[in-house]
This record gives sequence, C-alpha cells and structure tokens, in this order.
Amino acid sequence: MKIKKIDHIAIVVEDIDDALGFWRDALGLTLSHVEDVPDQQSIVAFLPTGESEVELVKPTSDDSGVARFLNKRGPGIHHICFEVEDIEEALASLRADGVRLINETPQIGTGGKKIAFIHPESTHGVLVEMYELTGQEPEVRLARARRLADRALASGQAAASSALEFLRGLGGNGR
Repeated sequence: MKIKKIDHIAIVVEDIDDALGFWRDALGLTLSHVEDVPDQQSIVAFLPTGESEVELVKPTSDDSGVARFLNKRGPGIHHICFEVEDIEEALASLRADGVRLINETPQIGTGGKKIAFIHPESTHGVLVEMYELTGQEPEVRLARARRLADRALASGQAAASSALEFLRGLGGNGR
C-alpha cells in the first residue's frame, strides 16, 4: 500500500459560518468552496492549506453519523484522510493485516473520490479515511455545488416571500 499524502483533516462543527470566524478569518485560510454531500448527510466547507485541506463538516440530519458524533463528543476533529495510490489494494493489505474496516469496499465520497474508512478500534482511537482520486471529481463537485446553490436560492426565495408578506401585514391593508 502506498500513501501519497495527508489529504485533509475533517472537523465537525455545529455552524459552518461560525467556525469560519476562526479558520478563515483568524487563521487566514481561504474558503475554496462549500459542498452538499447528501450520502453523508452533511455540508462540507473546504479550506486548502498547502497540499492538504481543513474540512469543516456540519451534519444536515439529526440521525447521521456526523450528527451522532457531534452529540456525543461535541465539535472537534472527526477524522484524518490519506490519499492512496490504489484503494482496493490498500483495503486488501489492511484486511490481510487484520485491520477492522468500516467500509469493506470503496464508496464514492466528495468530489467523486473513492473512499473507505478504517475503524478507530484498529487505529488507537482515530477515525481514518483513505481515498483514491478519480476522473469523476470535476463533474461530481459541480453537480453538488449546483444542488447546494439551488437549495440556497430556494431558501432565500422562501425567506424573501415570508418577509414581504410580513411587511404587507404591517401595512394593515394586506397588500
């Protein structure tokens, strides 16, 4: 198994905007983009730093794994991710060494990467993710960014409509 680099460290947060007050504003990291990840029931903000990234992860569902982590442990480091050359080979090597895996086969993660997690029982308490980059990444990232933008637009339109109705109600004539 060949590990290429530490790709990212994921940090679970209750509120991405609030967390950006430290990671972006105080530390000066640049927010590259935010991505909706429905299969992980989360929204992720990406802050590159050198060859790696800090990822701020906010659960979008109360019953997701990330939400359970947040409720049990509070905000903080969730996992470390390594880029590997060949994820199937890496998983086979780990299985042969008796390492407990959460994912026996790779899943598709953010950006279309092939990902798999190693259980913390085998890593001395650290959730470890491995990934292999795929050619799908640009298309998957664009599709997820569009879905997030559509959700934000719909929410904004609903809020604007509600505010307009409220203001009309203040006028007393319903217009």
